[in-house]
Amino acid sequence: MNKQEIIKKIHTRSTSTMVENLGIKIIDIGENFVSGKMPVDERTKQPFGLLHGGASVALAETLGSIGAGMNVDQSSQSVVGIEINANHLKAVKTGWVFGKATSIRVGRKIQVWEIDIKNEDGDFVCKSRLTLAVIEKND
Repeated sequence: MNKQEIIKKIHTRSTSTMVENLGIKIIDIGENFVSGKMPVDERTKQPFGLLHGGASVALAETLGSIGAGMNVDQSSQSVVGIEINANHLKAVKTGWVFGKATSIRVGRKIQVWEIDIKNEDGDFVCKSRLTLAVIEKND
C-alpha cells in the first residue's frame, strides 16, 4: 500500500470519532514519523477564544498513536497510550496548527513518541511526549 492509500485508510477509520470532530487531518507519514494538522476554530477553542490545550493534547496523542500503530503487527497487536505530557508554549487564535510525531523508542513492549505542534508561522505551540504500551489483541 502506498503512502496516499495509507493516509486515506486512516481518514476512513477516523470517521465518526473525535479525530473527525476536531477536524484533524493526516498530511504525511514515514517510517518513523506522522504529520497532521488541526484547525483552530469553534471545535478546538476554549471560551477565551484561544486554542484549547486539550485539543493540542488530542492532536498529539492522535499522531503518536497512529505512528505507534504503524510499528506493530496490527493483526495480533495494538497500542494504548499510558502517559502523555504537554508543554503549552504559545497561544493561537485562528488558522491551523501542524503536528509532527517522531519516534524516540520503538520497543517490543513500549514505544515513546515526541510530538511538536507549531502554528502557521512555524512557532512552537506545544511540545509533547507520549508513551504507549504494545498489547496483544484479545480477539
